[in-house]
Amino acid sequence: MTETTVGIGGGAESTDMVLNIGPQHPSTHGVLRLKLVLDGERIQHAEPVIGYMHRGAEKLFEARDYRQIVMLANRHDWLSAFSNELGVVMAVERMLGMEVPERAVWTRTLLAELNRVLNHLMFLGSYPLELGGITPVFHAFREREELQAVMEEVSGGRMHYMFNRVGGLKEDLPLGWLGRVRHAVASVRSRMDVYDRLVLGNEIFRARTRGVGVLPAEAVHAYGVSGPIARASGVDFDLRRDEPYLAYGELQDTLKVVTRTEGDCLARFECLLEQTHNALDLADACLDRMDGLAPGPINQRLPKVLKAPEGHTYAWTENPLGINGYYLVSKGEKTPYRLKLRSASYNNIQALAVLLPGTLVADMVAILGSLFFVVGDIDK
Repeated sequence: MTETTVGIGGGAESTDMVLNIGPQHPSTHGVLRLKLVLDGERIQHAEPVIGYMHRGAEKLFEARDYRQIVMLANRHDWLSAFSNELGVVMAVERMLGMEVPERAVWTRTLLAELNRVLNHLMFLGSYPLELGGITPVFHAFREREELQAVMEEVSGGRMHYMFNRVGGLKEDLPLGWLGRVRHAVASVRSRMDVYDRLVLGNEIFRARTRGVGVLPAEAVHAYGVSGPIARASGVDFDLRRDEPYLAYGELQDTLKVVTRTEGDCLARFECLLEQTHNALDLADACLDRMDGLAPGPINQRLPKVLKAPEGHTYAWTENPLGINGYYLVSKGEKTPYRLKLRSASYNNIQALAVLLPGTLVADMVAILGSLFFVVGDIDK
């Protein structure tokens, strides 16, 4: 690491300066520290320093039974709680060889896509805020409230839904709930053009993001970057299409994997926006299919003490921020022997080490915000 030398007069002009952004800083979305080495206004070296919010979830998994670990898995990405739950219950179901009722499969798919929209709306509103545009975040929260209302009605939670269970879902859907979801989806879709007009149509926003923070596809592969950030760099990979789970195999006509080739901040925002539009279409497709489903159970009856057979498995899902994976090892007990979590934000944030060098300090916030991460997802 370059040492800081305090010089006098002309000698100081060639001295590198070490600047700490964070760990408490508005633009870092939480307790993330960036250690930057600057030459004037240009970043020479960047090191993301993580761990300030470490929650020890992976160790706690070993001391909780298969019902309780859903609560721990729920929280690392607090904007994607339902999707977080999915990965862990799917891993346990795979270990048990358990088949989930059809109604639970389609309901899970619907709720996962609604959760995707909720996640993306937060970033669609907060990213322009970091670049000086305050209006979009008010629109984002209005649309989020429409969807939060139906998510809260079905699960009882606003952030941590705790609605998934091994074998299905917690309970059946409220009477008339599907109709209220359809109305909420249509209402949100009718106002989504505000981001095309207000944000993408803004010349200041485009000037601050086009050609800034270009992430090459080689770096995406090297660092294991996934989700909309990877697809914005031309890496055409989406688990919902390439290794379908839940009901995505039957939704291939509706599912659209959004990609760009530029790999800059603008491309990442465009991918996120188009993916939000598509998630609303997928939610409508799920609702259409659920209207025709025959009445039936929404979960499996489980024994009082649930034990997974000895062995190991890996379940991964296409979370809103990227690939979320659970590697489960069981010794035949009621608690996991080991449960390793692969979170999207942890890999994505490492790309800052190659994204930031060579850029200006003024562009640092634009690049950081375009990576769409949640600090709890990094410090799992």
